[in-house]
This record gives sequence, structure tokens and C-alpha cells, in this order.
Amino acid sequence: MPLAAIVKASGAAVAGSDRSLDAGRTPAKFDHLTAQGVRLFPQDGSGVTSPDMVLVASAAIEDSVPDVAAARQLGCRRISRAGLLAELFNAASARVAVGGTSGKSTVTGMIGWILHATGRHPTIMNGAVMTNFASADAPFASALVGPPGGPFVSEVDESDGSIALYEPTVAVLNNISLDHKPMDELHHLFAQFVGRAAVAVINLDDAEAAIVAREAAHHRLIGFGIEQEGAAIVGHDLIETPAGVRFAVTDRTTGETCPVALQLIGRHNASNALAAIAAARGLGIALSEAADALGGFTGLKRRLEVVGTAGGVTVMDDFGHNPDKVAATLSALHAFPGRLLLFFQPHGYGPLKQMGRELAASFASAMGRDDRLLVSDPAYFGGTTDRSVGSDDLVARISAEGGSAEHIAERDACARRLVELAAPGDRIVVMGARDDSLSTFAAELVDMLSRVKPVPEGL
Repeated sequence: MPLAAIVKASGAAVAGSDRSLDAGRTPAKFDHLTAQGVRLFPQDGSGVTSPDMVLVASAAIEDSVPDVAAARQLGCRRISRAGLLAELFNAASARVAVGGTSGKSTVTGMIGWILHATGRHPTIMNGAVMTNFASADAPFASALVGPPGGPFVSEVDESDGSIALYEPTVAVLNNISLDHKPMDELHHLFAQFVGRAAVAVINLDDAEAAIVAREAAHHRLIGFGIEQEGAAIVGHDLIETPAGVRFAVTDRTTGETCPVALQLIGRHNASNALAAIAAARGLGIALSEAADALGGFTGLKRRLEVVGTAGGVTVMDDFGHNPDKVAATLSALHAFPGRLLLFFQPHGYGPLKQMGRELAASFASAMGRDDRLLVSDPAYFGGTTDRSVGSDDLVARISAEGGSAEHIAERDACARRLVELAAPGDRIVVMGARDDSLSTFAAELVDMLSRVKPVPEGL
């Protein structure tokens, strides 16, 4: 969707199809695309009609999809989603690419906001809706289109190896952990990624990213970290509050120190902010400008987003789906009192097979004694993926490590169980990725709570 918006703004005619459209999921998104002049077709090949068309499809789209077959028959040029994004990105004058296993979207949004707030008119390609740019006319603002020749900020993906296509001015490496690929392959991909950039911004708090920093011997490395001895951009005097996290940032190359007051909670967001500040410094933006701008950053949809409160129970929507993201989310929430009722929908059968053991360990170690976890069946939208490892395997591993977890296959049944368990003061956290309907599910939980849970006295 954000890539379609950027291409449409350049003057190209854009059309498309989507399994979710055919299934009737998230209709508001498709209505918005239609309103922007993007033509939508069923995913049956009917939208591919001319050899002059270019077919853009993600790496996950199989050759058996009718649109792909129609494009092949007509002789259309085919390019991956990442390939088209890389073409647009590499043509910009100043290019910031944000990589890493976790935090990419937040860091991308923060850097984009710094550039926007300081009058540098960026194009931003993000994997999540940036609330600073969302409005009634642009409810799905996962992209911002700046003027030709301006800076381009984008998150880049390592899962399909397409990170190798980007030629960044500034490469940001936030962290490295098990997600889609084995660790040795991830090290290699990220080392090449930062090696191509004029400036490498690397999180020295992350042990695996720090290895890349040491081995890269980059001619212009900007390391960042919280109270990290070797960092050029260092955060210190961190204070977590329910309203956000505050800290000081020092640029050790100049000795300058500035306060930062984020509207986001959690130590991980302080780290994300340091990444954004370091990237801004790599572009020549003053430390004070970057730090001041971040105070106005309001975050992203589905990143510890409060959906609503009913019956004294707060419902939150979060993108947590891999071990690092789960740990960061639960750590941020456990900085304040209250039981957590967690709902987790794995983002696919493949990821469960790849990192189920690490995911189970993350949940079991980060959950509080009274927390409860409900796991539904994984997100699945068709295709030939191996479904031999499922949510029951994950729950068994979590339970074996001491966590309180239940496998309830259907989401509707999970909702009823969550509402049954909920008591005043609890927080229900909806977690998962790749499925936009999770936000609808979170909103439905608020509605269910309002109907079945009486409002406690004094609230």
C-alpha cells in the first residue's frame, strides 16, 4: 500500500489485486486505495491486460497466482516489490535505509519525522501507519511522498535477501536476532548492508549487531547505545513513566548533550530514538534539532497502541511477533503494575518452525507470575506452506518452561475467554503480524468488554 502511494504520486497508473480484497478483509483500506485512483481487481488475472504493464509482486506471491500467470502469458515485465522500492530509493539524493530484526518501522518513522519536522521534506516508506501523518483524508499513512530530489527514508527487509538491493547513504542496523533466517546468514547480509553505506549507524547495545560493527571496520561508523562505553551517540539518565520515556543524549564526538522526552513508553523506544538521532547526525542534522523533533513523534499504529478501555480493562494492539519484539513489549508493560492478558496469533507456520523454541523462551521468561497467554492458530492466507508445526507446539513449549499458556484455535473463542478472564486493572494485549484484521479484533474486544463487564465504582 505505501509503495503504491509513492508510485501513484509519481504520475504512474497503478492497479492491483490482493487476497484480502477477495476475502472481504479490511475493506476500509481498499476503499481508500480506490479513492486515491488505484484500480482494484479480483486476483483472477483479469487486471493484467497489456504487455506494457509491469507486474509488481512480493517474494511470497507464488507463480500459480492467476495474475502472475497472466503476466507471464502476455510477456509483462515482472519485478519484486523490494526491487521496485530499491529502484526508487537508489535514485534519491540522500538515502536512509533502516535494517534489523526489530524496531525498523519505529526507527523509520522517527527519522522521517525528524526530517519532516526540520523542513527537509522526505519521502518515507514504512511498514506501519505513522500517526503523525495520519488524518481523516489519509487514515493509512504508511507512506509520505516528498518532492523529487528530497531525502528518502525506508525500512528494508532481510527476510528474502532483498536488503542487498539498496545503496544507502546512511545504513541503520538496529539489532540482529533469529526471525526468518539462520544467524550466520543474517550476519553476512547485514555486514554487506552497512558496508555499502557512506555512514553506518549500529546499535552497540545489541551483541550481534556489535559483532558486525567490530568486523565492518567502517570508515564512518556511528555507534549508539544506552550508557554504552564505545558509543558515539549515548543515552543516559533514563526515566520510564506511563506517559513516555525521558533521557539525555550525548554526542561524544562534540560533547553536546540534549534532553529527549518521548511520548512512547519503554526502554526499547529510547534505543530506537538513539538510532534515529544517530542517523540524523549522519545526515548532518544538529543533535538539538533531532532531539527536539522527537518530542513531537506520536508513534505508529499497532506499536503498544491503546485501543480503548472498558470495565476497567485496557485493550492494547501490538505488532510483537518475534522473540525480541515480544520481550520488548512485555518489558515495557511490566514497568508499571497490572496483570497482562496476552493474545498471540503467530504470523505464519514457517516462522513457528524457524523460531518456535526461541519464541516460547521469550514468552516464558518475560511473562509475570499472574499473566495469562492465549494463542490462536497461525495467520494463514493460502499457499503451499508446511503446516506441520502449529500453535499447540508453541503452547507446549511455553508451558514446559513455566509460562501460563492456552491454545484456542479460533479467534472468536479466544475473545470470549479473554473477556471471561478480564478483571479491573488488567491489560489485554493483542499481538501478531501480517494480519490487518488483528486491529479489528482488538476493537471488538473493547466493545465486548463494554457490553459484559460493569464499570467499577470510581472509574
